[in-house]
Amino acid sequence: MDDDLYDEFGNFIGEEVEASEEESEHGVDVGNYAYDEYPEAAAEAPAEEQMDIDDEGPSNAVILHEDKQYYPTAAQVYGEGVETLVQEEDAQPLTQPIVAPVEQKKFSIEEADLPPVYFDRNFMTDLMNFPEQIRNVALAGHLHHGKTAFIDMLVLETHAITDRLDKRTGKKRDEQLRYTDVHVIERDRGLSIKAAPMSLVLPSTKGKSHLINVIDTPGHVDFVDEVAASLRLVDGVCLVVDVVEGVQANTEQIIRHAILEDIPLTLIVNKMDRLILELKLPPNDAYYKLKHVIEEVNKVIEDTIPGRGAERRISPEKGNVLFACTSMGWCFTLASFAKMYSDSFGGVNVDEFARRLWGDVYFNPRKRNFTRKPIEKEAKRSFINFILEPIYKLYSHTISESPEDLKETLGKLGIQLKPSQYKSDPKVLLKLVCEQFFGPSTGFVDMICQHVPSPAEAAEKKLSQYYTGPLDTKVAESMKNCDQNGPLVIYVTKLFNTSDAKSFYSFGRVMSGIVRPGTEVRVLGEGYSIDDEEDMVLGRVSDVFIAETRYNIPTDGVPAGNWVLLGGVDNSIVKTATIVEKKFEDEEDAYIFKPLSHFTQSVLKVAVEPINPSELPKMLDGIRKINKSYPLITTKVEESGEHVILGTGELYMDCVLHDLRRLYADMEVRVSDPVVRFCETVQDMSATKCYAITPNKKNTITMAAEPLDDGIAKDIESGAVRIRDPVRKIAKFFEEKYGWDMLAARSIWAFGPDEMGPNILQDDTLPTEVDKKRLNTVKESIRQGFSWATREGPLCEEPIRNTKFRLIDIALAQEAIFRGGGQIIPTTRRACYSSFLMASPRLMEPMYSVSMTGPQDSVSTVYNILARRRGHVLSDGPIAGTPLYRVDGLLPVIDSFGFETDLRINTQGRAMVSLVFDRWNIVPGDPLDREMVTRPLQMAAPLATARDFVLKTRRRKGLSEDVTVAKFLEPEFYQKLLEEGTLDGV
Repeated sequence: MDDDLYDEFGNFIGEEVEASEEESEHGVDVGNYAYDEYPEAAAEAPAEEQMDIDDEGPSNAVILHEDKQYYPTAAQVYGEGVETLVQEEDAQPLTQPIVAPVEQKKFSIEEADLPPVYFDRNFMTDLMNFPEQIRNVALAGHLHHGKTAFIDMLVLETHAITDRLDKRTGKKRDEQLRYTDVHVIERDRGLSIKAAPMSLVLPSTKGKSHLINVIDTPGHVDFVDEVAASLRLVDGVCLVVDVVEGVQANTEQIIRHAILEDIPLTLIVNKMDRLILELKLPPNDAYYKLKHVIEEVNKVIEDTIPGRGAERRISPEKGNVLFACTSMGWCFTLASFAKMYSDSFGGVNVDEFARRLWGDVYFNPRKRNFTRKPIEKEAKRSFINFILEPIYKLYSHTISESPEDLKETLGKLGIQLKPSQYKSDPKVLLKLVCEQFFGPSTGFVDMICQHVPSPAEAAEKKLSQYYTGPLDTKVAESMKNCDQNGPLVIYVTKLFNTSDAKSFYSFGRVMSGIVRPGTEVRVLGEGYSIDDEEDMVLGRVSDVFIAETRYNIPTDGVPAGNWVLLGGVDNSIVKTATIVEKKFEDEEDAYIFKPLSHFTQSVLKVAVEPINPSELPKMLDGIRKINKSYPLITTKVEESGEHVILGTGELYMDCVLHDLRRLYADMEVRVSDPVVRFCETVQDMSATKCYAITPNKKNTITMAAEPLDDGIAKDIESGAVRIRDPVRKIAKFFEEKYGWDMLAARSIWAFGPDEMGPNILQDDTLPTEVDKKRLNTVKESIRQGFSWATREGPLCEEPIRNTKFRLIDIALAQEAIFRGGGQIIPTTRRACYSSFLMASPRLMEPMYSVSMTGPQDSVSTVYNILARRRGHVLSDGPIAGTPLYRVDGLLPVIDSFGFETDLRINTQGRAMVSLVFDRWNIVPGDPLDREMVTRPLQMAAPLATARDFVLKTRRRKGLSEDVTVAKFLEPEFYQKLLEEGTLDGV
């Protein structure tokens, strides 16, 4: 190429040369596609004239590239006189600013700055170095029993925020503080949804300061997953019970879980003022009511560990019961009340006096001593005489007396009020009087210091229960001693989103070492093990905070035994994690803490999809964050492509979807009608042995299915028996508890679909018929096939439950190449399916346990509504000492949608109901009965329910309409069974 003829951009600048013939030919072809500029008159000419013009023949003129017109101009398209504006493809509209303002999104309430407190924060961080002066406790209990109110009481005692509260006006003035409810929905709905930690410095009765780490947990039964996550980090549980309602559904669940996990339990009997102001019970009856509530708790403890309940018993004279009234800001134990007497009268032995303040102990005023039996007819128990009556008198005087008389009465008690306060509202006046009379909540601190172990004392038990590694290593030793100079280990069980919901903080407990900002760590997920290190990520701790719910205190280090909030390490954490330092000394291996064990299951599911399909990635990111935020949420993609979210109940799903739409994805999603998880099971033993031949025709697997004994599924799921235990231990368990013979018990190969799945694979082959050595080479493949089969059964691809698969016979090829996993795994699955379908398969549905508390006239309403929804009542009766009734029943989850709303409407909102997953029940009817006809828009007949569910579930999942055993049986075997008539009922 001649450089003189072209410029640096490659444009021709040389002299015009006469075009060669070839070039002119080329120019003609290209010119056919160009727009020639015709005069306007020509454009309107008839078609004949245009054709004449075309016939003029090709022009030989050279047309340069830049002179051609490939597209019409704007003037040609729109005509003359139209103003056209040419813009770049991604030009911004004028309405949109070039530099958009920074959008501050805030989804939770936060303190603008660290609020003033009555203790020195440096003192608090110093206390963190002394594990024996730290207590980690959780406040747990039923909905609206006063857990958040109890934390408010402690916050008001430690935080100088009363001035700010006094400035509130109008409706807000009477609102409860709810300091730990920071989420938008929590404020709107008036109930806690997330667990909320607070670290406070509180004094005991003797004036010694302790660092009390309290976590406020939700009380609604749908959010018990938050309770399970919190209980992993604590050394004791403070159970809050409303004195009027007593032990409710969620209270029972929490007691059982705490006792089975061996967590020390203390009781807070709350809302004591309801006995006086609402129920108006005389002191004597109030005592019986209190005793009844305490015994209710003890009964649940005894039922959980039969025969051993006495050692875990709670009772006021032991000091592990606190009486409280959070609305009036007071609480006391027998010891702290006895201390008040000691301060007033002097010379009283507090411990001895406190021991005599509960039970059948009577005070003899003449001799001034205590007796076990009443000396006079009117003699009162010491608790009534010394505690209840003074409180009753305090209340009645404060409410009924004139300001002048009241001033005199309170003066005798040493209570001083401002003159203006005597004229205030009775409720406000009562609160002021009670706060001065009872003083700070030192009784609470005494109780937990006495009955909850310090982190140093509880560390060994925590390790033996939850640590998966050996307990004789240096790392384990350091954790046992709660050693802050040891290697860093943090156990994370909860993730809290930041105020803009863009990222998460990891909340956990420092088991050993000191965590400092900038530390390089390894984040070990739930799937991590020494053999499989895939679930491990290296990270750097960016922030270290002391969590205080509404505000976080940045700190330069948190030592062992304390809770910590970490920034920058949440990316790989989904539910729980173990964070360890980058490298242990002596090259020791790192082990994880066990994942959470929940005391309910996610059985309710909805499918979500974005309204705008292009926002799918945004929704998937939102679902990932939802998964982190809620401990028990499960998300998965069905084979049909729908994104399914599984949760515990309606309120739970409502909160999850609110967070998905508003917080994490900020988009609109379309939500399917709610459905439920099903399970598949069998009722009888397989009608015949079912065999399956591998695709290469070299191996044959023969199996039979049968139902498991009642209780086995529960034992496997609860971890009472584990497949990783030694064979002898497993065999002993099944021999002793279920009467299995030794051979059958020792030949259990697997539980499925995972290690704690409620199905059993058993090797029932005989050494005389099968080469056991060769069989062991395919054992893992058979296990995997069994696991695959039980994960999604043949009826409608739902998990199989409560079924035992017996491997009866197996013929294997000589050469190892012909019996690989690709041949054995799918064939095992087919053998499982065929034997399952030949054993009277049935569908199982989840059931809710219904617990309703309300007035007597709402009982009949519950009966009617349950009857309409395939449910039934198990028991009903009055709650002792109250006008309330309690009804317990069962309700299928699939018929429970809208149940609570229905009940509220029919009882004018006076009935409170709790729905907790209880068990799996067999759906009435045969799911394979083709004679059952289901008509659209009509309810299925009772015995056609199972068939109806199977067909609709298959349609929803995009599976073929019906299920047949022919699909899984060998053709010749199927033909033979047809001729024999074995398949008539299938």
